[in-house]
Amino acid sequence: MYPTTLTQLARGNPFSAPLFTLQKAVEPETSSPVPKRRLAAAAVAEGDSCEFGSQKYLVLCGFGGILSCGTTHTAVVPLDLVKCRMQVDPAKYKSIFNGFSVTIREDGMRGLAKGWAPTFIGYSMQGLCKFGFYEVFKIWYGDLLGEENSYLWRTSLYLAASASAEFFADMALAPMEACKVRIQTQPGYANTLRECAPKMYAEEGLWAFYKGVVPLWMRQIPYTMMKFACFERTVELLYKFVVPKPRSECSKAEQLVVTFTAGYIAGVFCAIVSHPADSVVSVLNKEKGSTAAQVLKKLGPKGVWKGLVARIIMIGTLTALQWFIYDSVKVYFRLPRPPPPEMPESLKKKLGLTE
Repeated sequence: MYPTTLTQLARGNPFSAPLFTLQKAVEPETSSPVPKRRLAAAAVAEGDSCEFGSQKYLVLCGFGGILSCGTTHTAVVPLDLVKCRMQVDPAKYKSIFNGFSVTIREDGMRGLAKGWAPTFIGYSMQGLCKFGFYEVFKIWYGDLLGEENSYLWRTSLYLAASASAEFFADMALAPMEACKVRIQTQPGYANTLRECAPKMYAEEGLWAFYKGVVPLWMRQIPYTMMKFACFERTVELLYKFVVPKPRSECSKAEQLVVTFTAGYIAGVFCAIVSHPADSVVSVLNKEKGSTAAQVLKKLGPKGVWKGLVARIIMIGTLTALQWFIYDSVKVYFRLPRPPPPEMPESLKKKLGLTE
């Protein structure tokens, strides 16, 4: 049976199985067992402060996530505030510059910092879970797949590991995100986290802090999948086609420049993929008793894209800085920083690429 056009398109999907099949090769028996090799790198390398995948490694990765997410999201609170207000009240806040102008006129310069406390706490917790669990799931899924499949299916591995990590990260973020949006988009409701959280609990109970978790998953899981998978593959492509020398010959500073560049490219795609759900979350946390479906219907196809330019600027910069800070933490603590994955020797033999 000849393949149809649909079949050919499916095979062209970058997340599908490889376009070749592997034949089982009979390997000569050896007396000593062959240790597993993870996708990322060997477990120990000279100059590292700990083993790859060790408890110390994962704890410091989580700490890097706290710094990278908590500090960067707090730094762009003014832009985030204007973006949220454009989403929930486009008639009043017509553009980025108009939004800043109206906010400063009504609340002064201090008004641009509204919501900084829940932003810092919420995104610090999210960063801890996002980056820490990503490393955990990437190692775990890689071990389940094995060395060869981890290489062949590496994009799918990145997508699965990041989605799994973000599922838990959003549950840590949801309460503070709800407070932040309420402070930023409802003038007069509350000015501080200490004022907002008890008031929300008294009015709606515990549900007030978690009613946005499902649309938060809708926004953040695709965003994080794009953030990690796009970053990992962009780094791979930059070293392969753009950087004029091998990664091993690049200085730490040069490697961090590559990290920042790949992070910004990933951030642009992240913003586009996650923006409609971000609009729903902003409106949902402002309006009492609304559901995600009702908000989506109210906004319409055009309304969900309000504030996209602001979000691209914000998320592109955020993502680049987050990866830069996260990688810098690894450099500072001398954590293992594996190079982009290469095809295993055993796979090269099966494909006839080596003698």
